[in-house]
Amino acid sequence: MASAVFRLSRLSALKSAGVSTLNTGTKCPAARLTLYRNTVSTASGGIPPQPVKTSFGLFRMTVVTVPFLYVGTLISKNFAAYLEEHDIFVPDDDDDDD
Repeated sequence: MASAVFRLSRLSALKSAGVSTLNTGTKCPAARLTLYRNTVSTASGGIPPQPVKTSFGLFRMTVVTVPFLYVGTLISKNFAAYLEEHDIFVPDDDDDDD
């Protein structure tokens, strides 16, 4: 019973990884595995054209990067002020100009 459960779980893991098994009668496990790919087709069986890719380039990079950098800067500034306010981490003001 346990071996059957193991075989079913292994087959489902292989199927989700994109590998199907073929029973060729050889003892080499690599010879029994082949890759497959799913394609989307129309009702008549034709493959539709590739969708149009809309690229925003530099604008998209700026819209994503600048707000996150700003928010990260605010968080680090406020946390540093909190640490200094509660004397958790305060740099020493020692002058070693002997």
